[in-house]
Amino acid sequence: MNRGDRYEHGLKVLNEVDGEAGQRVVDSLAAVSPELGHQVVAWAFGDMYARPELSPRDRQLVTLGVLTALGGCEIELDVHVNAALNVGLTTTEIAEALLHSAVYAGIPRSINATLVAKKVFTERGLPPVQNLS
Repeated sequence: MNRGDRYEHGLKVLNEVDGEAGQRVVDSLAAVSPELGHQVVAWAFGDMYARPELSPRDRQLVTLGVLTALGGCEIELDVHVNAALNVGLTTTEIAEALLHSAVYAGIPRSINATLVAKKVFTERGLPPVQNLS
């Protein structure tokens, strides 16, 4: 595929996974680094997210864990909590993934990620997660 084809393919995957939130990220980069926006679409989504070896659902679980572990990724977590819901994860599964991240990434990072998830769940009108166990 040429550069334009990779971008178009990535844009299709981006819209399926992230919807409007992903496009807003790309748009926000246009005035500062349009090439970074292009790479997010063409490489991250057109090449990586489109690989068949993991389902979109599994990719979002990995993404939530990595963003939580990195810390300071609240903007990206907002996009990817929405994406996780878009690809079929439940609020309980998302909360459990963020809770599990506390074991490896630490409680402060897990709390930050969980508060982002709470914001997304509230914005989408989703009910609170019940105590898991």
